Amino acid sequence: MQNKITESHSLSKVPAVTLAFWLTKIAATTLGETGGDAVTMSMNLGYLTGTLIFSIIFLVAVVVQIKRHSFNKWIYWFTVVATTTVGTTLADFADRSLGIGYLGGTLLLSTLLVLSLFIWRVTCGTVAVNSVNNGVTEIFYWVTIMFSQTLGTALGDWTADSEGLGYDGGILLFVGALALIWAASRFTALSRTALFWAAFILTRPLGAVVGDFLDKPIASGGLALSRYSASLTLALIIIGFLWVVPQRPAIKTAPAS
Repeated sequence: MQNKITESHSLSKVPAVTLAFWLTKIAATTLGETGGDAVTMSMNLGYLTGTLIFSIIFLVAVVVQIKRHSFNKWIYWFTVVATTTVGTTLADFADRSLGIGYLGGTLLLSTLLVLSLFIWRVTCGTVAVNSVNNGVTEIFYWVTIMFSQTLGTALGDWTADSEGLGYDGGILLFVGALALIWAASRFTALSRTALFWAAFILTRPLGAVVGDFLDKPIASGGLALSRYSASLTLALIIIGFLWVVPQRPAIKTAPAS
């Protein structure tokens, strides 16, 4: 006699994917760009020192996040900001200090990101975010996010600078790509997990280009805002989102006998 398949539900430790999620994500990735540049450039600490500082913050934040037994939006988004700041300084260190260039950094980080998703899929059977409710999946989740955030900085700089699109052209490019992903999620049967990760990855170069647009000189196509004031404004926007807009944990649905 075959076992009857029922559905068991458990709460994930990451938020449900809603409009509030995407708005907060874009603000967080933009903050990562301006905040990372504020430390490495405005404070003149350099890319290596900046990477070491933000790597420590990132590791501490991930440990705190993993040790929690339930979703906490403040800890979660602080960890996301930590991944995006370390992603900014790490990408800049690889692109500029190591001399591999924006294209080289983009190709290297794309490979690492694909490998991370592949190993996660083989190990756990899925890379869906609503499955993130234990230590193993959380480690894969945060490693994948860190690679995606680092890739986003390199990709954003490559399109805006090396390919000559400029900051406004880069913004239009990535907004257009995200619009296509949204349309695919509404009108096609493509994998929602694949579309989620595509959108998650592309919000990072969008944030990188927007961040550069805010703080780069007017002669270079930016608004020449202070990196400190831009970072503070973005941090307040994120806090406002989290304070006003409810965020619920994603619900994991898994077959059970």
